[in-house]
This record gives sequence, C-alpha cells and structure tokens, in this order.
Amino acid sequence: MTPEKLQAFLAAFDALPLGAFTGTAEGCKYMVSREDLAGGKSQKLVARELGGTDYISLNLYRLTSGARLKPCEMPAEKVVRFVLALQVME
Repeated sequence: MTPEKLQAFLAAFDALPLGAFTGTAEGCKYMVSREDLAGGKSQKLVARELGGTDYISLNLYRLTSGARLKPCEMPAEKVVRFVLALQVME
C-alpha cells in the first residue's frame, strides 16, 4: 500500500465512531463494530452486511515503527476499499 493510501485509510478509520453503528458502503448496509484495545495500540473493526453475506474483519496495530493492517482471512485491498467507502448512518 502506498504511503498516501495508508494515510487516507488511517484518516477514514480514525473518523469512525467507537462501538456499534450502522453504515453504508458500495450500496450495501452494514452493522459495524469498532473497538480500541491495549490503550489504542490495537484496534479492531468487524462489519456484517445487513440482508446479505458480506463480512469485513480487520485488526490495526499502531506500532512505533508505523501502522500495520492485518485483515482477517481476506485481502487487504477489500478492507481498505470498505473503510474508505464506509459512511456512518445517523
């Protein structure tokens, strides 16, 4: 991932609320949960498509050497595209 794309991903991720919320991405509605662990050094996001089968899961580690994205059994590009597209519903 390019440094520019990583920065865009991190900004989009950090803008998401903690806890559970509903959002939309790429025309689908999702139930999303975001949590901080280990004092914010580890973060987790899980999203399940409402009325569908899509599933997104990732861990993000904030290390002194930089952020490390670890998707759970899916391509990194899928989770990056999801987070960049995700819009929180109010």
